[in-house]
Amino acid sequence: MTPQASSPIFQHLIDTYASEIDKTVSVWRSFADNDLAWRPHAKSSSVSEIMQHQLLSERRFFAEFIGLPEVGAADVLPPTPSIEALVERLLQQSRTRLHNLAAIGEQAWLTPVKFFDVKRERIWVFWRRVLHTAHHRTQLTVYLRLLDKTVPSSYGPTADVTWSGADPTNTVEAAGRGV
Repeated sequence: MTPQASSPIFQHLIDTYASEIDKTVSVWRSFADNDLAWRPHAKSSSVSEIMQHQLLSERRFFAEFIGLPEVGAADVLPPTPSIEALVERLLQQSRTRLHNLAAIGEQAWLTPVKFFDVKRERIWVFWRRVLHTAHHRTQLTVYLRLLDKTVPSSYGPTADVTWSGADPTNTVEAAGRGV
């Protein structure tokens, strides 16, 4: 269950982060352990490298830039990477993180914090993290397609997953609705 934000105006942050983790887990679980070393090109990161980067960079973003208590960096990655071990680490860390994010008050969200070599409001840094997560999840959905695996739904139907009532915006007519 998603925790309640200390201020209702920030509940969308908590709900969005929980939803993004769910989407990321569904993509990660679409791979098999024997896919972990796969990369589409010698200059590309492997499936495992992207997943491990996700875990490590979330830890850094939330600890260094947002100011949340996080596990030590040496404790982020599982001793033996497997899809389920990586997923479990993501879920463990995000569950704790959700409660800590929910406790952040309005003034703290609006406070400028160090972000690499600049200062940005904490809420800006949070949204940057969400975008970073979506970027890597998208990389992995491309990998799934290249491996001829099912691409799960993230924000709507895919070529592999659809449902009754799904209404993707693929035409000028669909884009013109509501005007």
